[in-house]
Amino acid sequence: MKPLIVVSNDDGITSPGIATLIAAVKEIGDVFVLAPDSPNSGMGHAITVDKTLHTKKSHIHEGVEAYECSGTPADCVKLAKHHYLNGRKIDLVVSGINHGHNASLSVLYSGTMAAAREASIEGIPAIGFSIDDFSYDTDFSHTIPWIQKICKAALKNGIPKHNALNVNFPKKSDETIKGIKVVRQTDGFWKEEFDARKDPHGRQYFWMGGEFINHEPESTDTDIWCIENNYVAIVPCHYDMTNYEGVKELSAWEF
Repeated sequence: MKPLIVVSNDDGITSPGIATLIAAVKEIGDVFVLAPDSPNSGMGHAITVDKTLHTKKSHIHEGVEAYECSGTPADCVKLAKHHYLNGRKIDLVVSGINHGHNASLSVLYSGTMAAAREASIEGIPAIGFSIDDFSYDTDFSHTIPWIQKICKAALKNGIPKHNALNVNFPKKSDETIKGIKVVRQTDGFWKEEFDARKDPHGRQYFWMGGEFINHEPESTDTDIWCIENNYVAIVPCHYDMTNYEGVKELSAWEF
């Protein structure tokens, strides 16, 4: 029996990235798709609690059962498991392929990785895929064999319990991808800048921009270094955000 693979994303069910991901995993297992009906980039792990969720069958992707959802990426995974596939064993959840990398601190803001994390909370092996290319006409073709290789390895070996894999691809270039590296999250942050403007009524509004600051550009064991040097970066991520060294340090405090 083929493994059951659930596909979601945060760029929406019509995005080219999810079409590439579906094409890649259709060759591995039986595919079920449940993705947002509109872009949810930067949504993080938000869930819908103050309004109703709506879904409808989608015919965009041929050869698979697919639905679009008014909710967030995390909502989509919840609905897939507890409603549409209730009672069926899900072997793998994959999310993406995201336009733009989700390396370093971006993993916290990413709806792509939220879908994968939500699956990991449920004890389901999960992988989020992203590419270091923000253009709408991104060429995803070079990612397909690597997606298949990573998914097959995950199905064969398993993923550490309650972990999700954050996979980032370099942008397509004339150079062949050098290989896969399992690395850590880069120490960096986004330095925001706010462009203040006024609408025709004189009311102020803002566009948020900025730049990514890498504190360790020379470190070769990080996700940013990998994608900048034409490697596929895999970072195992878990939702337990406890700083265990911090627990030991704070235990010595006098309260």
